Amino acid sequence: MSRPVIQVENLSKAYQIGQIGTGTISRDLERFFVTKILGKEDPILKIGETNVRSIKGQSDIVWSLKDINFDIHQGDAVGIIGKNGAGKSTLLKLLSRVTSPTTGEIKVKGRIASLLEVGTGFHPELSGRENIYLNGAILGMRKKEITRKLEEIIDFSGVERYIDTPVKRYSSGMYVRLAFAVAAHLESEILIVDEVLAVGDAEFQKKCLGKMGDISKGEGRTILFVSHDLSAISTLTSKSILMNNGKLQIYDTTSKVINEYSLLTVGDSVFEKKPIENAPSITKVQLITSEGGILQANGKSMQLNLEITMPVENYENIAPAFQVFDSFNKAVLFSYIFDIETPLCRKKGVNKLSYLFNNLRLYKGNYYIKVHLANSKTRQKFEEFDCCSFQVEMINKKEPEWGWQNNVCQYVEEGKWMLES
Repeated sequence: MSRPVIQVENLSKAYQIGQIGTGTISRDLERFFVTKILGKEDPILKIGETNVRSIKGQSDIVWSLKDINFDIHQGDAVGIIGKNGAGKSTLLKLLSRVTSPTTGEIKVKGRIASLLEVGTGFHPELSGRENIYLNGAILGMRKKEITRKLEEIIDFSGVERYIDTPVKRYSSGMYVRLAFAVAAHLESEILIVDEVLAVGDAEFQKKCLGKMGDISKGEGRTILFVSHDLSAISTLTSKSILMNNGKLQIYDTTSKVINEYSLLTVGDSVFEKKPIENAPSITKVQLITSEGGILQANGKSMQLNLEITMPVENYENIAPAFQVFDSFNKAVLFSYIFDIETPLCRKKGVNKLSYLFNNLRLYKGNYYIKVHLANSKTRQKFEEFDCCSFQVEMINKKEPEWGWQNNVCQYVEEGKWMLES
């Protein structure tokens, strides 16, 4: 097995939100004396809370990362996924030494090239060409080495016409093109890429993924890649880390981590919420499967129940709809009723509807439901949200090592909407 190039041990990072400092000079001096002179634990950090952004906390100290441990070996391509605010970018900043950890240790063997934010490491007054030399010098490369790579970097970036223009006049897409080209081609042992590739167009994103694949497999360099595009994570990486509320939830093969993430993001089989004031709204979604959340084989039945709350009687042209997404956020089934002649929801208050799948056929994996509510004539959308997960398994059969996965929506031909009396 190749040697570890990144070792993370008990890594934690705390931030103070709101007012910076403790409020008084005497408290700040006391804190400095206890931590720096006596070498004791910071008393303020003892009351820090886990970083759950949707819940109001009792402390001004939050742990953006808490007790993170993992090793990454030479040549590994590792994805990092998680919800917004899970700690992904903070972890990359610590690995890139942009900021220092509160507790714990990071051991890195080799030079790191990082692409964390648009324009990171670029001097706005310098031209694109001059910034290439600047970035190479930061990585410890000689001018002769950078010159040898210069034409290749410029060609890959696709901004040759503007290479001698100050980068402050670049668009965000041009920034990312040049920054990625520099990070990928200069001779660093470790490449760290955050979500910034989403700024580029589809052609350039595909080009970047291909280059990162060549770097990892062909050149034996290590890659850490953060993205919300699960298809890109699956294509590029063999292992992934799932971050959740500042903690490492799972570090395993990419397929297992993606499955875990898909279950984390959509919750269980029942979803309820308060109605929207003075507008039609979906207030309850319930998914009923023949095996209680897990379909043991293809061809089983599944029923989707909706409760739609109407603000007035005879509200016209209400169109509920749903889509079924796989763990790569690809829609594989859908049903719309925009063209229905008789509106389903007419009475004021709660209207109960259900949709029955008589013979569901999906490939093995995790799935979730996205529901919509719109006006069938004007197509005005009242709301749209994700909810209700389920799982498809294949038993008593020889499972194939691979299978075709639908990349486009399929219309649900079997089953129909039913209005409960």
